[in-house]
Amino acid sequence: MQAPEIELKFPVVDVEAFRKAVERSGFEMVTPRTFESNTLYDTPERTLKERKELLRIRQYGGRCTMTHKRRTDAEETTRYKTRIETETQLDDGEALAEVFTRLGYGPVFRYEKFRAEWDCEGGHLVLDETPIGVWAELEGAPAWIDTMLARLNIPEDSCSTESYGALFLKWKEETGSPAENLTFEEVPALVAQ
Repeated sequence: MQAPEIELKFPVVDVEAFRKAVERSGFEMVTPRTFESNTLYDTPERTLKERKELLRIRQYGGRCTMTHKRRTDAEETTRYKTRIETETQLDDGEALAEVFTRLGYGPVFRYEKFRAEWDCEGGHLVLDETPIGVWAELEGAPAWIDTMLARLNIPEDSCSTESYGALFLKWKEETGSPAENLTFEEVPALVAQ
């Protein structure tokens, strides 16, 4: 069985100050700020969403990956987002998108961001600049996440387990935006370029 992916995300108000805190906290950069485009696939009836599953093709810099995420078999009782993630690199994302479509899984949601990544002491940190704000995400063991939240001076009550899709729907409700996708073309960019 695969090990679960355990994570928490939180909003970042001052990106420059946050980056300095990351550097002071011993994180080592893995990937500098890079554009990322994601497309989620599902049936017209949204059967994957109903089962709390995700099927995604991601273009990140020069890499393309296919990801499937699902809930763990255990009931979630923690404040962390916990999922089983199966991921593989692709040579041709467009070919896989065609296969998905032929199998009845069409594109249902697109989201974009600029992402930077760091590692530290067995865990992973990302900084995502999205059209609706800047978010960071810590991924690792719960004790590591808690240690890094304290080290970065992030209040526990600011953390979220929401997906970017859920955050986008909440933003749409708050703003009345007609945007259908979380892309820089459909949503006025709020992040520094």
